[in-house]
Amino acid sequence: ELEGGDEQLAVDIAMHVAAMNPKYATQEDVPAADIAKEKKFLAEQVAESGKPPEIVEKMVEGRLRKYLEEICLVSQTYVKTNDKTVGKLIEDAGAKMKGFKRIEVGEGIEKKEEDFAAEVAKAA
Repeated sequence: ELEGGDEQLAVDIAMHVAAMNPKYATQEDVPAADIAKEKKFLAEQVAESGKPPEIVEKMVEGRLRKYLEEICLVSQTYVKTNDKTVGKLIEDAGAKMKGFKRIEVGEGIEKKEEDFAAEVAKAA
């Protein structure tokens, strides 16, 4: 959902969301628990490198920043041009990102489970 901007901007951002599947609109939308979990995972991963603690902390911060850029819509590189972020595109259009909801084709449809072997046995 955008505040401001035009219809073409909304269509372009919707296409970007469909292509890149971001989990959150902004970094503020990411739950603290998710950030803590990822930070812990990254710290464990980097601790094995044997580097000094201050270097490990900088490595974790850098990797966490990269992770947030990948999962947040406004910090992703805009897929259509690859020269600026979605946030910059929105800002240049004088709009503001309020949120989004991505719906996938077939999402929420219950799939009928069938036992193929039983069906063949029944037909025979």
